[in-house]
Amino acid sequence: MGDVLNLFANPDLVFLRNALLVGILASISFGVIGTYVVTRRISYLAGAISHSAFGGIGAALYMNKALGFSSVQPIHGAIVSALGAAVITGLVSLYAKEREDTVIGAIWAVGMAAGLLFIDITPGYFEISSFLFGDILLISSQDITMVVVLDLVILLITFLFFNKLLAVCFDQEYAGLRGVNSGGFYILLLCLTALTIVLLVRIVGIVMVIALLTLPSAIAGKFTSSMGKMMLVSIFFCMIFNVAGLGVSYYAGVSSGPTIIVIAGITYLTVISIQRIKALVQSG
Repeated sequence: MGDVLNLFANPDLVFLRNALLVGILASISFGVIGTYVVTRRISYLAGAISHSAFGGIGAALYMNKALGFSSVQPIHGAIVSALGAAVITGLVSLYAKEREDTVIGAIWAVGMAAGLLFIDITPGYFEISSFLFGDILLISSQDITMVVVLDLVILLITFLFFNKLLAVCFDQEYAGLRGVNSGGFYILLLCLTALTIVLLVRIVGIVMVIALLTLPSAIAGKFTSSMGKMMLVSIFFCMIFNVAGLGVSYYAGVSSGPTIIVIAGITYLTVISIQRIKALVQSG
């Protein structure tokens, strides 16, 4: 770990320090929102939202290159489409009589398909692997600012509505009976998840976004018994995964996003394996 930290201190590797900074800052949002996602068991909804963001990315590229809207960037399209998907999936989950899994699957698939079609009709060549698999090394100062703003928004909302969001996560019907606007807070939670996912796309990409959003919180849940502590431990694990993944990927010359996910996955499997073995030993 000391060698990794020395690597980030190298004055010639500014891009690596930016990546480290955004990884640490983004861990706050990932840890908080990931805890809600894992507790509420809405990973499948988060997956649909993340893949629908690709449709917005493709649409933004088309508007920028083909229609001449130079101010429209992929991040803007991703935010709009992710928020739209969050609201739609939330309303379907709460009120629609259609099969929820079918609608969510349709949003998941149509978002990816629309993104590819927009890219196909956009003049020029685009390297879409950074959107699908992430590239944290391309982080800019604007990205860092956006992460800081998102962290502040999420921390403020969590501070103001912690108990209400907690109630929605554990028993939405009971929260409604106690006078909480459970549907509104549920959609708010999905919108915050959508914004966090858009940032995750820059780090690990659309394909692997759910892993980094859920694995740190899933691991944290093995060591804690309260939401607040789970959030703090999740933030810590997310920071560790980002730092370790960046260091390993740089030395090994491989992609940073997949490396971060592999480290997180190995850690999760190790934790649940050790706990399972302990349980078997104690029962035996």
